[in-house]
Amino acid sequence: MVNRWNLQTPTKEELHKRDEFVTRLGISQVVALLLIQRGIASIEEAKKFFKPNLNDLHDPFLMPDMEKAVKRLNKALGNKEKILVYGDYDVDGTTAVSLVYKYLRTYTSSLDYYIPDRYDEGYGISYKGIDYAYENDITLIISLDCGIKAIDKIEYAKNKGIDFIICDHHMPDDTLPDAIAVLDAKRVDSIYPYDHLSGCGVGFKFMQAFAKSNKFPSSDLEKLLDLTAVSIASDIVPITGENRILAYYGLKQLNSNPSLGLKGIIDICGLTNKDITISDIVFKIGPRINASGRMENGKEAVDLLLAKDSEAAREKSENINKYNDVRRELDKKITDEANEAIDEFHDIEDRKAIIVYNPDWHKGVIGIVASRLTEKYFRPAVVLTKSSELITGSARSVTGFDIYKAIESCRDLLENFGGHTYAAGLSLKEENLEAFTSRFLQLAADEIIPEQMTPQIDIDAVLDLKDINMKLMHDLKKMNPFGPENQKPVFCSLNVKDFGTSRLVGKELEHIKLELIDSSTNSPIHAIAFGMHEFNEHIKAAKPFHICYTIEENTYGGSTSIQLMIKDIKTDTI
Repeated sequence: MVNRWNLQTPTKEELHKRDEFVTRLGISQVVALLLIQRGIASIEEAKKFFKPNLNDLHDPFLMPDMEKAVKRLNKALGNKEKILVYGDYDVDGTTAVSLVYKYLRTYTSSLDYYIPDRYDEGYGISYKGIDYAYENDITLIISLDCGIKAIDKIEYAKNKGIDFIICDHHMPDDTLPDAIAVLDAKRVDSIYPYDHLSGCGVGFKFMQAFAKSNKFPSSDLEKLLDLTAVSIASDIVPITGENRILAYYGLKQLNSNPSLGLKGIIDICGLTNKDITISDIVFKIGPRINASGRMENGKEAVDLLLAKDSEAAREKSENINKYNDVRRELDKKITDEANEAIDEFHDIEDRKAIIVYNPDWHKGVIGIVASRLTEKYFRPAVVLTKSSELITGSARSVTGFDIYKAIESCRDLLENFGGHTYAAGLSLKEENLEAFTSRFLQLAADEIIPEQMTPQIDIDAVLDLKDINMKLMHDLKKMNPFGPENQKPVFCSLNVKDFGTSRLVGKELEHIKLELIDSSTNSPIHAIAFGMHEFNEHIKAAKPFHICYTIEENTYGGSTSIQLMIKDIKTDTI
């Protein structure tokens, strides 16, 4: 599929402000313009962006029900009540449970944690989990990354004498559960200044409020920010505002003094002594934590994250790594089968969304498969399987199509649903599958325009190769951490040529190792183009071509140099 390049063109006002930023901040023109295009409007904002400060975190008591939540927790601790920390089985849920449990265990020994089984109990709060609490004389449950729609379950718990404090970040319905407190910045009555926290982030704010109310030092809680950074990266929430501060300090903790559990995962996935980034969490750390809940039970992930000795952490990390290997095999098998099913669609070019169903597919990987289908076909994808008596599924979307709202508009056909703008889950009875498929496909047909079905690369700036130097690299590094709504900048350079030394590399000679020049410089710059061997003949013929890329540091043999990571090549007009 051919990518469309979308070049940003700065306005006169942006160029004027760029010059001010360059003068006042001493940064390169390129980075100054990047800041402005990302909504940073003043010198003060730019300074805060470059140097996030924990003192700039919002007052947790601005969140609705926070006073009630802290009061109930303080009461439970004072009365030595048994408390259950309950969370979802994915990375966000397991890190949230680990953070809250780790922090509270300093103040009480009457503490337990619970992760529902994906296959036996399904997503969110379960009757089985509430029964577990009742049987163990637990009178307060703190739910994390779930619970915002659990009206019947909360009522069931209430009738058993169990109170709930809900910490969630998903979209609430018009009616909230009758819990002691519902902490969710997405509530319609919320005045909290930032509504993109992860589930673990909401748990952190709750603990921050608890610490503040008791005048406990903030340093003990801040030591747990490595867990918050893992949740922010893995749950693909925007790395802006408060999340940027939490991720920035969480990454510092992860790189300098991670918990034993996270250190175990870091070692097992080859990140020891490396500068861990958001990308490393997304592609290496997060999937391994997730694999526990996908293949077995997410409780094992929490057991690992709470490990108190390095030997136990190593053993548990090895187990989770094995689950991840099995997950990969299943992921590939089901993705192949889903692609085969789509090959049978004779009208795939006309379809603006994809729905595939196989009752035998493994429930634990259908979310990953949905993501792969969306990436390949550039359409919203819903992947469904059978679980107990219901059909259950995961959905992923493309830019501009709110898949949560689309699924919500089919709620009369569903048993349960939840999620975000670009990722959601659902369950329904088999007799409603045909009606759901028809309605969802029609919604996509009505709302999605052709441009949304064409992969687009957003390009931040056009650079001459002479502009790429260590000063620029240094300034770009100040923009870390990168992630949603602060993506790593993508640049393009036009009419570049081979210096004469570019060559094919890789086992099957599928990659191109490039040395490039342009009209601005005869000093070649190094680049790598993975999987783009089809351009080799054009490049070796010394014909000009266009590249878009990110700028990376390449450390080898103790020395550091700049290398361009090529995202796309065009040999004609852009």
